[in-house]
Amino acid sequence: MTTTVTAAVARAPHEPLTIEELELDDIRPTEVRVKLAASGVCHTDAIVRDQVYPTPLPAVLGHEGAGIVEAVGSEVTTVVPGDHVLLAAAYCGHCDLCRAGKMAYCENLFAADFGGRRTDGTTALSKDGEVISSHFFGQSSFSTHANVVQESVIKIDPDVPLDIVAPLGCGIQTGAGTVLNELQPSLNSTLVVLGTGAVGAGAIMAGRVAGCSKVIAVDIHESRLELATELGATHTVNTRDSDLTEAILEITGGKGADYVVDTTARPELLRKAADALGIRGTLVLVGAAKPGTEVTFEIGLSLVKGWTFKTVVQGSSVPQVFIPKLIELWKEGRFPIDKLVKHYALEDINQGFEDSASGVTVKPVVVFA
Repeated sequence: MTTTVTAAVARAPHEPLTIEELELDDIRPTEVRVKLAASGVCHTDAIVRDQVYPTPLPAVLGHEGAGIVEAVGSEVTTVVPGDHVLLAAAYCGHCDLCRAGKMAYCENLFAADFGGRRTDGTTALSKDGEVISSHFFGQSSFSTHANVVQESVIKIDPDVPLDIVAPLGCGIQTGAGTVLNELQPSLNSTLVVLGTGAVGAGAIMAGRVAGCSKVIAVDIHESRLELATELGATHTVNTRDSDLTEAILEITGGKGADYVVDTTARPELLRKAADALGIRGTLVLVGAAKPGTEVTFEIGLSLVKGWTFKTVVQGSSVPQVFIPKLIELWKEGRFPIDKLVKHYALEDINQGFEDSASGVTVKPVVVFA
């Protein structure tokens, strides 16, 4: 039996999402029906809307959902109806990497998160016989209800406000996890964060949790740099006014940075950041670039630094383990994600996309009535 839902549908690249009534099919044995309370708007939603990554359109996007379980499939054992849940990225659960606890690097990641179909080729969404891509990141949370794969579901305490913690499902988890799970910085080290959107904000807050003595926030928007200072940045650099390499070297007394997290995926900034690394420094790319994008690095004088470049997905997190830890940090006042959030009604979702792109809002969150 199908259910009628209201959803934001991406129908064409670079075009606004349209609010439509769709049919949602029955849950499968390994799925959970979730009534959405909120969903973050992420940069990944925008680049998939614009077909940088090829999820088939039309599609219902959204991958930072939060809501209440309405029904569970016969094989689901982790949640029951009435549970409050956050939704994160999907993973297959059975490849070698998933079984090793490295589900952020699932061998079937693109199919699970961007394919727009279940593994049997079906979609959960349709409109008068028209197929609509579903299961974006296992969820497609820009909808009043979603059939979600069980791998995407994280149970949380019912006293946690869903409209505040929804963004932990992707962007903020990515930034925080990159620092806490992947880099694990040493005490009193220097962390540079390029781009102070939601991902960068997560990295900045995590840097202070980890005990970095210098956390350098880099952006072109002064308002975001001011917010970064509130979140824990000890220094800020506006690259409209300063050379990135020179600024980092000046702040560090010529030693260079121990760690750099880049959320921008801009090749020229990656090069500048690499040149500002200290001995044995690490440069991490978490920002999504168009496939085929290349970066050039100096490999002559920098050879003796022994520096590292790596890419990180989803903060190298096990969502069911890491996200509850971030919620505990928020409860303790050490991870103030509420400073990032601005709420939008579903019918105003395109304004949320615009405000995120312009820098007006760090983390738009769609709130369902």
